[in-house]
Amino acid sequence: MDESSIINTYKRYAGSYDKIFGRIFEQGRKTVVEKMGCDNGDRILEVGIGTGLALNYYPDYTQVYGIDISPDMLSVARRNIGNACLSNICLSIMDAQRICFQDDHFDKVSAMYVATVVPDPQLMMDEIKRVCKSDGDIFILNHFSNSHFFPSLFETMLTPLQKFLGFRPRFSKHRFITQNALDVVETMPVNLFGYWTLIHAKNRK
Repeated sequence: MDESSIINTYKRYAGSYDKIFGRIFEQGRKTVVEKMGCDNGDRILEVGIGTGLALNYYPDYTQVYGIDISPDMLSVARRNIGNACLSNICLSIMDAQRICFQDDHFDKVSAMYVATVVPDPQLMMDEIKRVCKSDGDIFILNHFSNSHFFPSLFETMLTPLQKFLGFRPRFSKHRFITQNALDVVETMPVNLFGYWTLIHAKNRK
């Protein structure tokens, strides 16, 4: 998948994304923000913010920066922010592989349902670790490959369609953690059937 195909895919999704994926992924988004344990004045980056479905869960005493490569998804996010009258959110069109913030800028960084979408997940994680403060918290929420026969078979069957789907159906959790040298604090299953995984890591520099 390249950047242009991602933008085109999520242009198709933007108008119906909230209806299709809102309720299905809601528990995971809510759990991420709960696990953050936000403190007064925390500066938070949400990578791949999409239509902003997690924004209602952040306390108003935090400052949340949301970035996404899709202008169409961000357009919906801006509308959702206006409808909810949220004043602590700042949105920017930005590539997760080239984050335009200075080093050590954020207390906490999250990437929800993004790792299987970006062309180079390791480059994204390098950028996340760079902009997150030393000993800051990183939260990755994503689908990872299932080792059971039928889910694994289904993921394999979907793999040729990944460019159309906009994400990789096969994605190893072990390889992701190892390649990115994540100092994992906790992992936990979330959402329907626990099919998605939340990874909480400390940013050891």
